[in-house]
Amino acid sequence: MKPITFTDDNFDAEVINSDKPVIIDFWAAWCGPCRMIAPIIEELAEEYDGKVKVGKLDVDQNQQTSIKYGVRSIPTVLFIQNGEVKDSIIGAVPKSQFVDKLNALSN
Repeated sequence: MKPITFTDDNFDAEVINSDKPVIIDFWAAWCGPCRMIAPIIEELAEEYDGKVKVGKLDVDQNQQTSIKYGVRSIPTVLFIQNGEVKDSIIGAVPKSQFVDKLNALSN
């Protein structure tokens, strides 16, 4: 399973109204640390398929959503459940930190 591509247009339907927890990677093509965590995001999309929506939002092409959520540094990864931001990670971190935050959402 590949990460979902979130956009300003599909954000409410895919994220806010989701019946599952959602992980959103705010990224840009020119961002080195974003490329570093991209394989982790892809692994999470596969490992949590059916349990969690995992996706990416290009900040250059979707500025409205980036501004709404106050994304000033990338990569920023938001953990959203029931339409609310429950947690976040800023910067490139090990996969274990993503898993810990995901497990906390499930509890």
